[in-house]
Amino acid sequence: MIRVFGTGTGAPLAPDAVRALAGASLVVGARRHLDGAALPAGAGRVVLGPLAPALDRIGKHLAEGGARVVVLASGDPGFFGIVRALAERFGPGALDVRPGAPSIAVAFARLGLPWDDAVVVSAHGRDPRTAVNVCFAHPKVAVLTGPGAGPAELAAGLLYRSEERTLVVATALGDQERERVERLTPREAAGREWPDPVSVVLCLDESRALSPVRTVAGADVGPAGWALDEVEFEHRDSMITKFEVRALALSRLGPRTGDLVWDIGAGSGSVAVECARLGAAAVAVEKTVDGIERIRANAAAHGVYVRAVHGAAPTVLSDLEDPDAVFIGGGGRELPAIVTACARRARRAVVVAVAALDRVGPVRSALASAGFAPEGVLLQSSRLAPLPGDVTRLAAANPVFLLWGVRSAAGASEGATQ
Repeated sequence: MIRVFGTGTGAPLAPDAVRALAGASLVVGARRHLDGAALPAGAGRVVLGPLAPALDRIGKHLAEGGARVVVLASGDPGFFGIVRALAERFGPGALDVRPGAPSIAVAFARLGLPWDDAVVVSAHGRDPRTAVNVCFAHPKVAVLTGPGAGPAELAAGLLYRSEERTLVVATALGDQERERVERLTPREAAGREWPDPVSVVLCLDESRALSPVRTVAGADVGPAGWALDEVEFEHRDSMITKFEVRALALSRLGPRTGDLVWDIGAGSGSVAVECARLGAAAVAVEKTVDGIERIRANAAAHGVYVRAVHGAAPTVLSDLEDPDAVFIGGGGRELPAIVTACARRARRAVVVAVAALDRVGPVRSALASAGFAPEGVLLQSSRLAPLPGDVTRLAAANPVFLLWGVRSAAGASEGATQ
């Protein structure tokens, strides 16, 4: 049996942990945990760094007849912790896990806020872009930090995208002498050097920090529907992606929590808003001032955050972070250049809606030149419309070509480096 005890948020070790340590033949943990525990003189000691060598040492110890292994970990070791690796290697039945208070719970407690509606993301040993996108998209996020993905890196990623967010940096939680819980703007946090151990970073839209009572923890369970009717959005002269087109576009974009989606030539921002409702971080690029205002109004009306960027593509795209997926709903004569610029940077997918037949060929060529296998359909729909006398006719909508390219899994894993 491998006994795993959560610690590290200030509370002393529980009596059962003290007893287990007294009889341990091998103790595994971070250096601060081992230094703070009373270890028996004859016990082996493994300081956690890379997991593989520690797991190998545990396996060798057990194979040689050692039967009293104790692992010390921070907070709840089953929450983004070592329990996953131990269970995969030795099986869940070999573990006796006694969790402590998670650092996230302690950090929110310090603020007097509930955290059942928080989205939790680990940046430990991972590219921080996913954590940044989650912070960008959701009003209450907890980030478990790591080397290269601490408060400064998260703040730098947010600095030009969501300046209105508040970062709460919790350092050395539970340590009476060193604990600090600080509220900062992204600009303030990006300019600081942060010592270890930063326990957790909370990213808050404080205007939405208290949500209604929830029955499901974590991110919102998702919208009840998507491909919303055009009447759900403010738009000008029917200049909006129709819901039939939007439905297929969303299926090819595949927006999800942790993604960044661009909506180019956004108009009303309907695609960006729908992507945000599905959990993605969304940027809407629009060249008209009144369009920017409509995008912001539509995002607010649907309770999501969309960054509205005023300017013309492809010029303004150089200032944006690389997207996972891109929707292009406008572009005029610049459309091939816009598609080329977006396709070179998109990690997963590019979707383009065009009304003119003579633009299909250039769009397909632009997608193919960026390494995509272009696909597409002509969407022609007719909606039921009433006629006098309690009868119904079919009202034809304008046909639209929807073209797309999806990068292969191998290409997507390489990132947007083409």
